Amino acid sequence: MSAAVKRYRYLRRLFKFDQMDFEFAFWQMTYLFISPQKVYRNFQYRKQTKSQFARDDPAFLVLLIIWLCVASVGFTFVLGLSFTAFFRFLLYILFVDCIAVGLCVATILWIISNQYLLKPSCKGLDVEWGYAFDVHLNAFFPPLIILHIVQLFFYQVFISKQWLISRIFGNSLWLISFAYYTYITFLGYSSLQILHRTQVLLLPLVPLFFTFLLSLAMSWNVTESVMNFYEFRVL
Repeated sequence: MSAAVKRYRYLRRLFKFDQMDFEFAFWQMTYLFISPQKVYRNFQYRKQTKSQFARDDPAFLVLLIIWLCVASVGFTFVLGLSFTAFFRFLLYILFVDCIAVGLCVATILWIISNQYLLKPSCKGLDVEWGYAFDVHLNAFFPPLIILHIVQLFFYQVFISKQWLISRIFGNSLWLISFAYYTYITFLGYSSLQILHRTQVLLLPLVPLFFTFLLSLAMSWNVTESVMNFYEFRVL
């Protein structure tokens, strides 16, 4: 089955909610926090049974969009957004933060994995682009919950204050979120038996940690900067 046919079938099911397994998609979201390795074992099973690694059920994407809507409602209350600004913010985090960034990251890692990480004995095989995008969606979910939902409960009362402990706490949430994204991305590619040397995908953790230390040394409140960006550039 060609990639175009797979995409067509996937998009055709996007509005057929009765054919989606939301219970399993919610299970995947839960285990992305507590044991992401189990999520990728299911991808291996799908390859054996359906001859593809990428999801053929859009339930995970639909639930992710619902979480993005919930996050947008939270930002509406925290930033005091109008009804129109709420929709602008929702469209931005959906089509820019999630989809556009995901398309770029998935495409870059798809090229890298197929050109540089493919085992010499597997030259006739390749990593599916759809799987690369699924890896991004998996990696995107924990940061979404941490930064766009959990963080909101602490922003006004704690993170936005000009205290050192506030910067440490807020910036630590960003560190944890990007570390989650990097690690889950690494797991996604390391679970493919046709790839090797996937440990290089963990290298961003090094500059990430030093950026965290630098932000504290510079008294830079990352959350405050992002909130200002959303409020004055996006909205």
